[in-house]
Amino acid sequence: MTDAEQPLDLVPLPGSERPERSGFRAHGGLAPGSRIEATLVLRRRAELPATAFAQPIGREEFAERYGASPDDVELVRSTLEGLGLTVEDVDAAARRVRVSGPVETVARVFGTDLAQSTREDAGDDAPTYRQRSGGLSIPAALAGVVTAVLGLDDRPQARAQFRYVPAAAVNISYTPPQLGTVYSFPEGTDGSGQTIAIIELGGGYVQSDLDTYFAGLGIPTPSVTAVGVDGGSNAPDGNPNGADGEVMLDIEVAGALAPGASIVVYFAPNTDAGFLDAVTTAAHADPTPAAISISWGQSEDQWTAQARTAFDEALQDAAALGVTTTAAAGDDGSSDRVGDGRPHVDFPASSPHALACGGTRLEADTSTGAVHSETVWNNGSGGGATGGGVSAVFPLPAWQKGVGVPSGADGTDAGGAANGPGGRGVPDVSAVADPQTGYRIRVDGQDTVIGGTSAVAPLWAALVARLAQSTGKPLGLAQPALYDSIGAGQVADGFRDITHGDNGSYTATAGWDACTGLGVPDGAKLLSSL
Repeated sequence: MTDAEQPLDLVPLPGSERPERSGFRAHGGLAPGSRIEATLVLRRRAELPATAFAQPIGREEFAERYGASPDDVELVRSTLEGLGLTVEDVDAAARRVRVSGPVETVARVFGTDLAQSTREDAGDDAPTYRQRSGGLSIPAALAGVVTAVLGLDDRPQARAQFRYVPAAAVNISYTPPQLGTVYSFPEGTDGSGQTIAIIELGGGYVQSDLDTYFAGLGIPTPSVTAVGVDGGSNAPDGNPNGADGEVMLDIEVAGALAPGASIVVYFAPNTDAGFLDAVTTAAHADPTPAAISISWGQSEDQWTAQARTAFDEALQDAAALGVTTTAAAGDDGSSDRVGDGRPHVDFPASSPHALACGGTRLEADTSTGAVHSETVWNNGSGGGATGGGVSAVFPLPAWQKGVGVPSGADGTDAGGAANGPGGRGVPDVSAVADPQTGYRIRVDGQDTVIGGTSAVAPLWAALVARLAQSTGKPLGLAQPALYDSIGAGQVADGFRDITHGDNGSYTATAGWDACTGLGVPDGAKLLSSL
């Protein structure tokens, strides 16, 4: 019996069971000898206390106290190399180990079968993916040390939360600086001295488009840098209705509203591993960003539990380091495109360590900023609506306990208790997202209008950068300060309440609601309250 045929001592990896994903079909095994990569997440040296979010921790101190221990890293390295895998990269601060190996070795070490996969409605030249089902295992020596194994299944994990509309089809639209006026972004600030990180899982930007766009606004082109993660890169495909639209929307909104900030765009593969690795790379970067903007997501029940936990822990890292992560709440109303007739929320917006960003429809005077009407974004079936609702997996955070978050979709809390207090409520904040009152953007040589909660995440990231510039300190986990012990029906300082409209299962009310959260910002008042 060869070494490769010797039975391994494996134990199940909790939370690795993969939910069934419709729309894909498996058809045969992967080519023998083909190499694949995976990201392993290791346990912390010590648990991160809730008090860690009160004051930012320096990168070196964070790594020393809450990163992976050298002993754990060495155990993982020696164990996996001894089984025929290659350790490609180690980031102890972010607790990540990147490994690679032949498909048959990887499948054996992690106790799974990998199949070739394509979309059910795809043509012959469609891209192929890897897929797995069921749970994973890990070598027994690593039990409790390795908490997640990501990337073995590389089907797209997330979708971009934006809506593209030909400019000629829209009667009302705004430039980002006009929205800065509507939402009273603090005067005398432009984000100088701050960094905004943007996460992208496809597409790319063209520098000449950025130069043309910002010249048209009369703004110097901001500093924009691309960083590749796990083989990702700035790769525009020329399709403004594809991922390029997301990338340009994010850069142009953030750059126009915080033109003094440095913008760093992290490109990664659209997998659970790529998504996580991009966020952790951004969070632990030097300099530490004021904000990370995320406009990609997926219904929280379409993630493995291990991936959700690892991602939420990465957002905890970011918050402890002083970073505010803004995340789009979704563009498909309270169903989040699940189709079972029940409400669902989008992840990572449903993480209590992300500032979840919902959407409105806005009619305003662009010269004065006077608002004529602002309501919940809901254009009906197929037309898009703001995401929002109650998490089925994350419990109600302390700072949301008094605002009237309803119970979950089945009348239980996130732990399954009947008549419980509900889970984490989504969203926290909002801004305009309706593409019929959307953002004027330039993509792939075309001037167009784009909406979606994708636009709200970079808008709020820019506001966070300007608030950090003005106060001289990062916001980090912003919700405790934003909610500030308000009760149900009360309007939080620094917000304009949105009280009309619905997103399907939920209706806007006075104070916090599961359509627009606390409301839309009044940046000047928000600065005063902070």
